[in-house]
Amino acid sequence: MPARNIPVIAVTGSAGKTTTKEMIASILRRRWTIFKSASNWNLPLNTRKHAKQLRAGHRAAVLEFGMLRKGHIREHCRSLKPSYGVITNVGTAHIGNVGHRVQGIASAKSELIRHMRQTGTLVLNADNANSKLLSVKGFQGKLLKVGIRNKAHYKARGIRSLGRGVTFRVRLNGKDERFFIPCLGVHNVYNALNAIAITHSMGFTVGEIRKGLARYPIPYRRLVRTELPRRITLIDDTFSSNPDATKAALDTLASVSRKHKIAIIGYMKDMGKYAIRGHDEVGKYAARKRLTRLYTVGKLARHIAAGARRAGFPATRIRSFASRPQLHRALAGTIKPDTAILVKGTHLLKLEKTVFFLKRSLSRKRS
Repeated sequence: MPARNIPVIAVTGSAGKTTTKEMIASILRRRWTIFKSASNWNLPLNTRKHAKQLRAGHRAAVLEFGMLRKGHIREHCRSLKPSYGVITNVGTAHIGNVGHRVQGIASAKSELIRHMRQTGTLVLNADNANSKLLSVKGFQGKLLKVGIRNKAHYKARGIRSLGRGVTFRVRLNGKDERFFIPCLGVHNVYNALNAIAITHSMGFTVGEIRKGLARYPIPYRRLVRTELPRRITLIDDTFSSNPDATKAALDTLASVSRKHKIAIIGYMKDMGKYAIRGHDEVGKYAARKRLTRLYTVGKLARHIAAGARRAGFPATRIRSFASRPQLHRALAGTIKPDTAILVKGTHLLKLEKTVFFLKRSLSRKRS
């Protein structure tokens, strides 16, 4: 028998959806049996199927609401009307499908605000400038903001990156509470803040929130760190890619304590007219990260290399490849000890095979 009148939590945004969903679900499971959408099955067709999978024993449902075009999030809400909504951020993912402008992304994401329960709770990112483009006018529910830099209801302080994760403090119930997340990247603190805001507003205790965050399962191929022989650190972020997520991944690479740092970046899809500019911006950003080498994969990714060169990155330390096999031939036997390697790109490139190649070849190396 399907569950009725349970909290439905919907997570959308340009980046961080899956991680935020997994964090929320992990906290909710400290107390309840819940329904959670699988992996990144986040299109309207998936949500229609999920609605039929709810059962009487479920105390809550947490789902990703993905979108490839305008109208998709409205379709999600018709299948399952959220009482809690999270918009992680507004960036440039799929910008080519919504008029090639960030305003189009914001308009599409705003469908969650208009079509969720108007007495519900909405969580937004106070630090994401593009989130100001979201249409909150007329929303009658509770609006909560999370942030690190700007004023927010749930604000992280004292952020420290450790080898195994990140610690930070949030003021809850009048006390500074410390939390740990077992994943890389300061940007994941925002995902944790989303989860804290949702579950704290639902009445979950600090202890339940702390345990849920510390034990959440890191999503597959999303900044997964592997330690290899000779102090080589491999970071697998090959599930998907967009400019904002790639910049966050580069920040993570820069934070790793290794002498040499190599970024392997593939092209990004669904960029439309923004494609050249978006790839160029990633290259300029990479040039500021003090990388040892920058490798790009795919025709569009050459604009990443060009942007990096224009920003002052030495051309002799940049190489562009048309295909993955070409990249592998160039990588063979060139990785030095004490190196951190980031692999990032659209799933269409199948750069997870580059991760497997590096694991296999570098595990055989002997110092």
